[in-house]
Amino acid sequence: MSAGDGATRDWDAATYDRVCAPQLQWAREQLARVRLRGEEVVLDAGCGSGRVTELLVERVPRGRVYAVDAAPSMVALAVRRLRGRATVLSQDLVELALPEPVDLVFSNATFHWIADHDALFSALARAMRPGARLVAQCGGRGNIERFRAAARQVAGEPPFAPSFAGWREPWNYATAQETERRLRAAGFERVRCWLSERPATPPEPREFVRAVCLAPALEALPQSLRESFLERVLKRLGEPPVLDYVRLNIAATRL
Repeated sequence: MSAGDGATRDWDAATYDRVCAPQLQWAREQLARVRLRGEEVVLDAGCGSGRVTELLVERVPRGRVYAVDAAPSMVALAVRRLRGRATVLSQDLVELALPEPVDLVFSNATFHWIADHDALFSALARAMRPGARLVAQCGGRGNIERFRAAARQVAGEPPFAPSFAGWREPWNYATAQETERRLRAAGFERVRCWLSERPATPPEPREFVRAVCLAPALEALPQSLRESFLERVLKRLGEPPVLDYVRLNIAATRL
């Protein structure tokens, strides 16, 4: 997963791999609408720990899969998981450089971490052969808004407020309409984007919120305040915490 703005943050890859059941389910749903012959060259754009890459490898037994991520711990875990069944590359997606053009770009829960979507879609287009498909899903406008509001309120309270002076949320939650415009400008046709509400309660809510939703905010805090910040945000959300996910679905074809 990459920031696309020159700054790359790492993840707690092991925890993310254990708790990412919602993201894995969304990826399976996306894959269900992708027809493959089995010999395609595929890119997993923002491969994370490689769990989704494994599904892609199974779908193209005579093809090749490239798995790209910028987070060092994710890349290391993906390499261990995939054991040579896919080529794992440590790259920022806006600076993507693959050994060959691909027939399919697949991405799940990644694009909202990238600040510059114009640069992202242009980089993906350069890596795709004419007629190649882009199938992706990420956070869209309104994603986890109730959660973000609770976290912002807690961040403004003592003793946390000084740590968040000047801090900005790292997510880019785009609308379907602006995403369609950007894709067409980058050289895509047959573009279709839409938002879907997907509320979820993760099976390990505390660790999920720590490793996924609050990870960037916790990095802004000294170690001594992180647990109390997490506790206060969870208390605001109630039990069990329902995360109000909104997904931006993307389907397009490279000209």
